[in-house]
Parts: sequence; structure tokens; C-alpha cells
Amino acid sequence: MHVRLNITNIKTLLPANKVFFVWDDELPCFGVKIFPSGVFTFVVQYRKGAGRGQTIRKSIGRLGTVTPDQARSKAKDILAAARLGSDPLEEEREARRKHVTVAALCDLYLHEGCATKKASTLATDTGRIRVHIKPLIGNRRVSELKKADIQRFLADVADGHTRRTEKTKKHGLARVRGGKGTATRTVGLLGAILQFAVEREMIESNPARGVKRFPDQKCERFLSIKEIARLHEALGKAEQHGTNPFATAAIRILLFTGARKSEIVELRWKDVDLANNIIALKTSKTGARTIQLNHYAHTVLETLPRVERSDWVFPSDRYDGSYTALQKDWAAIRKDAELEDVRLHDLRHTFASIAAANGASLPEIGKLLGHKDPKTTQRYVHLTEAQVRRVNDIVGESISSAHKRVQERGLLPMEDPHLHPDLDSAAVH
Repeated sequence: MHVRLNITNIKTLLPANKVFFVWDDELPCFGVKIFPSGVFTFVVQYRKGAGRGQTIRKSIGRLGTVTPDQARSKAKDILAAARLGSDPLEEEREARRKHVTVAALCDLYLHEGCATKKASTLATDTGRIRVHIKPLIGNRRVSELKKADIQRFLADVADGHTRRTEKTKKHGLARVRGGKGTATRTVGLLGAILQFAVEREMIESNPARGVKRFPDQKCERFLSIKEIARLHEALGKAEQHGTNPFATAAIRILLFTGARKSEIVELRWKDVDLANNIIALKTSKTGARTIQLNHYAHTVLETLPRVERSDWVFPSDRYDGSYTALQKDWAAIRKDAELEDVRLHDLRHTFASIAAANGASLPEIGKLLGHKDPKTTQRYVHLTEAQVRRVNDIVGESISSAHKRVQERGLLPMEDPHLHPDLDSAAVH
């Protein structure tokens, strides 16, 4: 349909069941797009490359935002630029890309670039964006970021420029401290966001690439046998003095299973199968997994009181959710056990280390911990100095025994010149 696109004629056009176009009978390629909803949008259609390339249709604006005469004037300018070989749509996109801020890019990344991430990882990324990236560089244009800006951002987070305390939920507090470890991990996230921008052709290169970060120190703390004994004593005292029984039970389960804190704190009875000595999680950090229950873990869960009005294994005081004060209780218990440098996550380290000390292989430990990557398991397995000395003695004994056995069979001379280089080899042979 072709008509003179003025306000009078446009008012006579009625929406249909599907989108359709009405073109101007005076200016070719200028038209109005009519949606079933009743929205009218002015458009212009042209070919790239001075009329020899791909056909492009560009929106000019909605009726009501622009008048027909304003839209016609804009269409003339676009068509003139296209005849000279320009691509007005691409130029507009390029201009828009140049003005995208880091904050807007982060929002786009969270919306479109995290489809394969676990909910827990996405929550962590969202937090780092909110408390570190947006406050420090959120207003910066992505196209203007340089490597030096990323290095300065790294230093600022490490120096605690984003340090603050904020409320969480109803009664909680979260302390943002910054530090070198946080800086390293946040710059890693920022690098992924900027790489997303490269893939979307918003920038040509990633300014975070090549930025030297602080070593991401992995804490290798695990409990010795004596420390485990002190922890058991402290847990017993806590129970006698009225500490929430769900807190002490959760700590025991963490120690006896090597499970992650979130897997235990958020555990529901429907996932516990005491008959088969397993916890069957439909989802975890690495997907669905099974946690094995040894005799001691089984006993803790079997003797734990169940709250009829709650499906949580470790319910809150009001039974309306999971127990959220475990960290506070742990702080008091570890102080009594003289283990103030020990985190709850170190109980997972301890489980893995004791398994390794008792001859478990890396694949076996990885299966118990729910790891997919053997490299992840490797960093959890620690050997004490006593274990290293024991292995060293065993190797030495094996080498010595092998040499003696060969000598006894007469396959080598009783004196080997390689063992005594001061002997005359000719005299020996």
C-alpha cells in the first residue's frame, strides 16, 4: 500500500492481525510499520554500499515521538548518506557502542552471558559487580578503558577502596573488605565481562588481558589428629552449654563427609537416604551428586531431632528456612578449641587430607568431594612432614633392599664402583 504519509492519512490506517507496512507515495523507501498492538513506527529502507549491497531497514521513531514530517526529513538524510556509500544503521550502532558504560555492560553480561553458570556462581559474580566493579568504574565508557585502568582497579580493590558494611536480609550484616585475593578474583571476572564485549563486537580487544594479578593464595589449612580431638571436645562443651544442636550437628557432618557448607546447611530430609547411607543432591556446585555417609555421619543424622513443620535438616529458629547462624556458632566453638585460624571450609580440606593419608587415590577423593576436575582435588590433598618422611624412608628401604637382593643372587659384585667411586674398577672386575 502506498499513500502520502501525513497525519491525516495515517489516522485512517487500522492495525491488522499481523504486522504490515504502508509506504510513502512521494519518497520511495520511506514508510510506517503498523503493529497489531496499534503502535506505528516510521522506517526507512536502503541498500548498503551505494545501492549495491544488502537491504537494510532502519527504524526512525514512533508516531507521537516524531511527526510524519520529522520522520520524512530524517529518512531523506539517511537515504542520501546511503547513496554515498555509508551505512547509517551501522554508524548509529558504532556510536552507541562507544557510549556503553561498564555498568551497562555488566548488566548485559549478567542477562545474556551467564546462561551456563550455576546459581551460586552467578550470585557471587553479581555481588562482585555490585560492590566492586560498579562503584569504582561503573560510569566509565567501555570503549575508553585501557590496561592501566584495569591495573588501577586491581590496586584499588586490593587497598580496600570498596570496603564497607551493609545490611543483608532482615538482621544480617555483610562486610566488604577487599584485599589482594578479592582483587585478583574480581579482575578475573572483569576480564570475562570485557571478553564478552569483544565477542559482541563492542570493543576490538580486551584491556584486562595481560594485567598481572596478585597470586590467588589457596588456604591449605587442615587439622591434625590432636586438633580434631580438641574440636570434638569443644563441640561436646558447646552442646552441654546450650549451643543450638543443629549447629553442632552440622559441623560434625561437615567434618565426617567433607561436604561443602552450602550442601549441608541447605539440606532437606527428602534428599537424605539413611537406609542406603547417602545424601542424594539434585543440584550442587558441580551438578547433581551423591554424598556418602559413613557410620559416624549416619549416626549424627539418625539421632538428630526432626521438626514436623520443616523439611530442613538444619532448620532456623522459626522453622521457616535453613539455619543461618552457623558461622557465628562456629566462631565460638573454634575459639574454645584454640583453632581460631580454621574456617568451616577447612573441615573439607581435613577430610580430603585424612583420606589421602590413609591411601585413597585422587579419583576416589574427588568422587567423595564431588569434584569433576582432578586438578581441583589435587589442591585439597596435603601431606604432613611426618607422612613425607615416612614415604621417603619407604623408598630408601625399597632401593636398598633391591640392591641387596640382586647381590645375594650373584648378579652383581659385592662392591659396586658406582657406590664406591674411590675403588679401582679394574681390580673389582
